[in-house]
Amino acid sequence: QLQLVESGGGLVQPGGSLRLSCAASGFDLGYYHIGWFRQAPGKGREGVSCIDSRYGGIYYSQSVKGRFTISEDNAKMAVYLQMDHLEPDDTGVYYCAAASPPLLSDGLTAEQYEYWGQGTQVTVSS
Repeated sequence: QLQLVESGGGLVQPGGSLRLSCAASGFDLGYYHIGWFRQAPGKGREGVSCIDSRYGGIYYSQSVKGRFTISEDNAKMAVYLQMDHLEPDDTGVYYCAAASPPLLSDGLTAEQYEYWGQGTQVTVSS
């Protein structure tokens, strides 16, 4: 059974950093592409970053480009999201998701993802 479990969220001050982890099990991580999404209170789900495991493509939304870094460790069956220079607008529940190929556009649309984790809360506040 395919499963995704996020961890690493928490409370951080503006300008701080967090590293989110997405532990995958039950499928070949090298076949699927993995996306990170977030949802702020009262807002829709926003695509943050995507890694195309098959071809190595990496994509970021404009709002996080230059501050967030996505990476993958196939041996550990994990995908990470390093978040630096965090801002209050980064607050929300962060989800990782998996989709079978092909990657559609930049991979930042939620509709193409078949499997989702339960989410981890990130709060950026002083």
